[in-house]
Amino acid sequence: MKYCQGTKCHEYKTKDRIRGHKGDKHYETRRNSRGFYNGEFCSNMCRDDWFNTFGKRAVDHFGRIHEPKRTDASASWHKTCAWQHSSDGGSRYYFVNDLLGERRPITQAQYNDENFVSP
Repeated sequence: MKYCQGTKCHEYKTKDRIRGHKGDKHYETRRNSRGFYNGEFCSNMCRDDWFNTFGKRAVDHFGRIHEPKRTDASASWHKTCAWQHSSDGGSRYYFVNDLLGERRPITQAQYNDENFVSP
């Protein structure tokens, strides 16, 4: 069973962290049986504690970005569904490119097809 990786998890004074018998009571890191937060942390607070302590080193180790990343207009198409109140039914499906300001209608089958990725 995994334990929460939060650096201060054992310092938070909650009843579910109390362990031990009568004369040896203490606060202890939570067991992470539910697998929240990617299975590493028991709460957002513990996740934030870890990132505040180790985040800079982790980003430096795994790769800090020194220049902005870009996506051209040709690669920025995405599918969207817009519900419209009309006599012939509900949803309309589109390919949208916000960079070009274009919206092209598609069918529901094309919308549901994961291999159909550009108009």
